[in-house]
Amino acid sequence: MSLGPLEIILIIAVIALIFGAKKLPELGKGLGQGIKEFKRETHHKDDVTDVPSRPLDPVTATPVTPVSDPVSERR
Repeated sequence: MSLGPLEIILIIAVIALIFGAKKLPELGKGLGQGIKEFKRETHHKDDVTDVPSRPLDPVTATPVTPVSDPVSERR
């Protein structure tokens, strides 16, 4: 199911009728900026960082804080 030249011309004509000839450059500019930003975000992988895993409580699924040994005072 590919689009031929006649179908593309028909689609462009319908869009021109709906939005008007004055709005078409603005729509193209917005579409181009959207595609550019999408490509930049999909290729930018530096934002992902590794987070150390923490043990979870099996009942509540909340992070378990490690219990430290009480410090006893020695005299």
